[in-house]
Amino acid sequence: MIRHRPAGSGHPYSVDTEQRWPVIPEAGSTTVLGVRADARITAVAAVLVFAPDDGAPADQVDLTLQRVASTSRGRVTDGGHLASAASRLARAAGGWQAETPALRAGGTYTYRFTGVRDDGRIERTRSFSFRAAAWMPAPDAVSEHGAPRILPGSVEQLHDGRRAWRVRFALPLAPRERVAGFGERYDRLDQTGTELDAVVFEQYKSQGAERKTYLPMPFAHVVGGAGWGFHVDTTRRVWFDLGARRPGRLGIEAETGPDGRLDVRLFDGTPTEVLGAFLDRVGRATELPDWVFRLWASGNEWNTQAEVMRQIDLHAAHDIPVGSVVIEAWSDESTFTAFRDARYEVTEDGAPHRLADFTFPADGAWPDPKGMADELHRRGVKLHLWQIPLLKMRPHPSGQLAADARAAVAADVLIREPDPRGGLRPYRNRGWWFPLALMPDLTDARAAAWWTEKRRYLVEEIGVDGFKTDGGEHAWGAELEYLDGRRGDEKNNTFPVAYAAAYGELLASAGKAPVTFSRAGFAGSQAHGAFWAGDENSTWDAFRWSMNAGLSAASSGIVYWGWDIAGFSGEIPDAELYIRAMQASVFVPIMQYHSEFNHHRTPSRDRTPWNIAERTGDDRVLEVTRRFVQLRERLLPYLAAQARVTLATDRPLLRPLFFAQPELLGDPALEGTGIEWMLGDDLLVAPILEPGATSRRVLLPASDAGDWVDVWTGAIVAGGTTVTVEAPLERIPVFARAGAAVLRAFA
Repeated sequence: MIRHRPAGSGHPYSVDTEQRWPVIPEAGSTTVLGVRADARITAVAAVLVFAPDDGAPADQVDLTLQRVASTSRGRVTDGGHLASAASRLARAAGGWQAETPALRAGGTYTYRFTGVRDDGRIERTRSFSFRAAAWMPAPDAVSEHGAPRILPGSVEQLHDGRRAWRVRFALPLAPRERVAGFGERYDRLDQTGTELDAVVFEQYKSQGAERKTYLPMPFAHVVGGAGWGFHVDTTRRVWFDLGARRPGRLGIEAETGPDGRLDVRLFDGTPTEVLGAFLDRVGRATELPDWVFRLWASGNEWNTQAEVMRQIDLHAAHDIPVGSVVIEAWSDESTFTAFRDARYEVTEDGAPHRLADFTFPADGAWPDPKGMADELHRRGVKLHLWQIPLLKMRPHPSGQLAADARAAVAADVLIREPDPRGGLRPYRNRGWWFPLALMPDLTDARAAAWWTEKRRYLVEEIGVDGFKTDGGEHAWGAELEYLDGRRGDEKNNTFPVAYAAAYGELLASAGKAPVTFSRAGFAGSQAHGAFWAGDENSTWDAFRWSMNAGLSAASSGIVYWGWDIAGFSGEIPDAELYIRAMQASVFVPIMQYHSEFNHHRTPSRDRTPWNIAERTGDDRVLEVTRRFVQLRERLLPYLAAQARVTLATDRPLLRPLFFAQPELLGDPALEGTGIEWMLGDDLLVAPILEPGATSRRVLLPASDAGDWVDVWTGAIVAGGTTVTVEAPLERIPVFARAGAAVLRAFA
């Protein structure tokens, strides 16, 4: 077996052994041609033929491939929820590669591979082709909407003589201007001097170190000067150089369609005005009910009705109010529509079930799901269930899942990919999680309805209040084809937007608020539910990265945002980290804790306050958590009112300080003050983000009201000053505007 996949797996940050790299090479450079072969292949060669467009004789080059180490789909993690049998099998196959000579423009390269087996037999691949491209001036390729800013002479297209592939251009960046936004960014808020891109990607943990994100947006604020911003109005991948290579120059490069055209929208004004102009284009948040501001509780080992209710009882016993419970491990881990242990008849045509179709054994994991939902509601707790937008195909499906897979193919509701014969076949997930799964095209209204109808009984009959819409990052590959005929390069980034929208529409059609809880998204996600920062370890670094993520997401128009308090993966946080994270979470829009599945090993890794208290032996965990969750309850009227202000004015609910004073972004004089933010109009929050710290410097921005009040001590501090604030473990630095009604919540 010899396998060559010209564009690879579609992993945006990794080159696979069996691909061509670069996929679109530039004239004058080379490209590497690679294959993956089984162990019986002892030699591999390639023939590369160049046919000039002008009809001149073709040139042929014979290449001998050399053995190389195999790589597939980037970093592969064995174990945990990223384990993949497919990845292990791929690494067992051998890699072979060769580099071409320097390539020429003005013609087509065709190549194929030949392998020699250990028994002397010959294997050949089909032929593949490409054209070398070159950057060339294209002054009309980018359309500016708004006050013109593109630097003259900077617009170029990467063109192969038949079609364009990319366009690049530059914008001016004045010496004091700073750049922020770009969706959810973990490493920092001020991105000036860095390079980054906008492509949806599942970065499992260490997002700040890796500088990759689930929720990118090709939008930014440029502050510190006249005040402006921009939106590269495309759903394809975009790269940004924010003065990293050339200070004073903001470089942008974007994939394009064959015509090489691109729209860029330029906005002038304050950060709020710039954000509002962007939201005019992509949509604003839909107001969610006030109950979303209460504590959300979750644990991946809460996988029975008895355990869920036990944990809710423990919240009551410890006097820690809870408003929502998210159950991840509720389903059969197959259909993700049926509760584990439920009995029912398979619908061979994939038709939806109703509650009456199920029986729930008394000794099963979920003996009475509706009764559980009713009891949770009686106690004032909302119920959310976990989802994944895939039809799981490993291990080989059976029962209802097999019927659903057949029905999905028959109904033509799946994303597709090219097959070796030039046709199309269902796309098989190339990511690490649920490898080879089928993927419904939730960007298509008919396909989305087919998918969500199978979940309708959960909402209308069980009483589910929301869905955790996890895993929206599985569409890899520019060559994928969606049901509207568009390709993956244009559509993949839009999938998580449509995913949350589809579940929101299901909830709304049943008379419920569209409460979804997603980690992935793109421009347009602002209108669809709530978000959390994704998977992360319980470390101080991760805590800081999460705060950056929330502030950058908010500056890009995400209103309802939270993170897994003190992290969800690995060993539990120590008491100090847990307390400091719990305190900070009171002052972000969504307050929720969660923990990863640990196979029910002991000691428990649940992130419940009582488990952390028991594991660390520190009783302050329970005392401080109780006090701060009760404070959160008193802040609900303020949070709800300020959310409505945000929706009416575009001033972020979780608000970076540069919205109040643009010059504060990246001001060297403020180095050392650390991360802080406004929560609505009247609260300023300065969390403790370092172990052992019992004080910190806090910048109090200039305020129309003049003074700020320390909510714990009542001390009055003038706006526009920086002060050192004491912060013992039981206290987080928080200030309110003098005279603000919210001060009563702290009394």
